[in-house]
Amino acid sequence: MKILNVNDSAFRKYGKILKNNIYDEILDVMEKVECPREVIYNPSVKELENTYEIKVLSNEIYGGMPIQIGYCNGHNNKLNAVEYHRDSEVNIAATDLILLLGYQPDITDDFTYDSSKIEAFFVPKGTAIEVYATTLHYAPCGVDGNGFKCVVVLPKGTNTDIDFSIPKEGENMLLMARNKWLIAHEDAKIENAVNGIQGINITL
Repeated sequence: MKILNVNDSAFRKYGKILKNNIYDEILDVMEKVECPREVIYNPSVKELENTYEIKVLSNEIYGGMPIQIGYCNGHNNKLNAVEYHRDSEVNIAATDLILLLGYQPDITDDFTYDSSKIEAFFVPKGTAIEVYATTLHYAPCGVDGNGFKCVVVLPKGTNTDIDFSIPKEGENMLLMARNKWLIAHEDAKIENAVNGIQGINITL
């Protein structure tokens, strides 16, 4: 698979680079966070949310909405699934990493998705990007077999446990957590997920 850079014009379909601010305080916190062999995701981390930069992200990127700052760290080289939210997600690369991205309108009416439509983008360490709500994404991949660390900024409550019930039909079947709709590849064996990704489970 060809790996493009987020500076490539092809990325404009999926998001944009955030160039107006530097997130050194957040990146300093991430230097101290572990990078395990498995992939871990923590939606809300006190040390990251206690930085001055949470105000910048909340006010300038989310227009004053309450947000959460967490991270996704570990070792990964597979697609496994795609997810989307009803809003943009901000990622800050605390290491070099690769994102596998798709386009939500390519999901079919029966909630399948062809993995051949996925594109790969290299995100250099220190780069902050906005990933649009219409962009399909999941856990980042490391570079050259190395682990990755990725800051994840979302509206407060996203990716937390659901405490309400809805009819399990249509798009509702994809809802795996608050503000998180997900389609999995059967090889990933994600519990309770709809295995709607067709084609290979992309591996870098």
